[in-house]
Amino acid sequence: MVSSLDRPEIAFFDLETTVPTRPGQGFAILEFGSILVCPRKLVELESYETLVKPHDLSLISTLSVRANGITPDAVVSAPSFSDIADKVYDILHGRIWAGHNIVRFDCVRLRDAFAQINRPPPEPKGTIDSLALLTQRFGRRAGDMKMASLANYFGLGKQSHRSLDDVRMNLEVLKYCATVLFLESSLPDIFTENSWISPNATTRNRSNAKSTTDGTGPSTSPPSSSRNIERHNSPPTGPTHPIFSLAASGAGEPDQNRVEPGHVQPDPFDLGPLIDKIENEPLEANVAMEEESSTATASNTITESTEFLGLDDVSIPSVTVTTVPFFRGPQKMQILHRGTPLQIRCDALKVRFGLSTRFVDLAGRPRLSFVVDASPNLCGVLDSCDDIAKRFVDSDSNSEWRPVVSRKPGFYNSPTIRLQLPTVAEGDSVRWITEIHQKESSSIQRAVFSRYDVAELEQLIRPGSFVDVCFSLDPYDYQQNAGIRLVAKKLIVDSN
Repeated sequence: MVSSLDRPEIAFFDLETTVPTRPGQGFAILEFGSILVCPRKLVELESYETLVKPHDLSLISTLSVRANGITPDAVVSAPSFSDIADKVYDILHGRIWAGHNIVRFDCVRLRDAFAQINRPPPEPKGTIDSLALLTQRFGRRAGDMKMASLANYFGLGKQSHRSLDDVRMNLEVLKYCATVLFLESSLPDIFTENSWISPNATTRNRSNAKSTTDGTGPSTSPPSSSRNIERHNSPPTGPTHPIFSLAASGAGEPDQNRVEPGHVQPDPFDLGPLIDKIENEPLEANVAMEEESSTATASNTITESTEFLGLDDVSIPSVTVTTVPFFRGPQKMQILHRGTPLQIRCDALKVRFGLSTRFVDLAGRPRLSFVVDASPNLCGVLDSCDDIAKRFVDSDSNSEWRPVVSRKPGFYNSPTIRLQLPTVAEGDSVRWITEIHQKESSSIQRAVFSRYDVAELEQLIRPGSFVDVCFSLDPYDYQQNAGIRLVAKKLIVDSN
């Protein structure tokens, strides 16, 4: 077996998978692509890509095809994962792994695939997750940290959502980011993060999203089932590329790159603390399935308190919008009332539509919501919050604003709002974050669920039933869409 000491190349890799459409369905790998990169010159040495036939072609849903363009016909004659497992293992094992969001997605899917064929998975000698790394070092000057936004910021073209193209784009994005940070660290008093203005920085502009030189959708022309390895001449050893400034130090801290006599320089690939933080966060939602995942966590569970204001207690002149630090980027919007987060309580809201399970997260769990009728008083408060938040977003964004109060054509006098019911994973189990109670006659008791069961909750939240709800207002600006999401913190369902 080749020692990891003899495998200095960085293995950039990416997986394209199916998109789960029901709880517990899981993912199936549809494509694997990788490049081996010289760590000093950052040039591609080898490449490999292959389509993968899943055990069940029906897993390739319309949603999957929309996400990456890979159809059942494209993979019907492709090798299974067990057929390519040896090749994948040889490419990855004992090397440094690199990719965008690989810690929480690609690495998990890869280990699952090896487990399904009763094979030990390859192990890296180091991991570079460019999503975590660039969020920490580069910040959100390019908008969100999606690969498509970063590529657009640097004028690298449209992301194809195909494995080999995406890993090559990933490498180019890292080169550009590293160069910017290298320049900033060289002259920190002149170059600052806010001094850079890119002509391609309008990552949330709707017109940009619709018009690109590469077309308007993902690539649908399938490659051959497997591409042979392309070998390139190995470059001579040279100076370390500024990419290592990404992992070794932050912008504006050039002295940290200087190696003093007798001093051991930190391992530039030691991202352990940051990766530990990311692995402990809930999985991020798939772009094709929903907008931005709710930021609620287990610590957000709210008990009965005076933090929730009645509609008559909300003073619109006292409502403001500000930004607060957020680990996925420098800032997150927040709606305040007299300096504290605005949270509202409304009683006796009539359920118009029961639970929606249209969207799922990366673990295959539904992201639940339901729709209630909105009273004129509630509409007045939310419309005012909408206007204030929209003016705040419009100052630096071209995103399309989605009103929090829905008024359908022909039903303008019957406005509705949508309430989100977030969940949190705890080990192998899942629980509701929202406190859910039942009201029977004059007594109120907390609803007890034997397990995470959508069917049980559907029996409570039925069209025509009434609910008392305490909710927060969660603004978002994500992928050309912006608005306010209403997140239920506490729910009292009238069972009478």
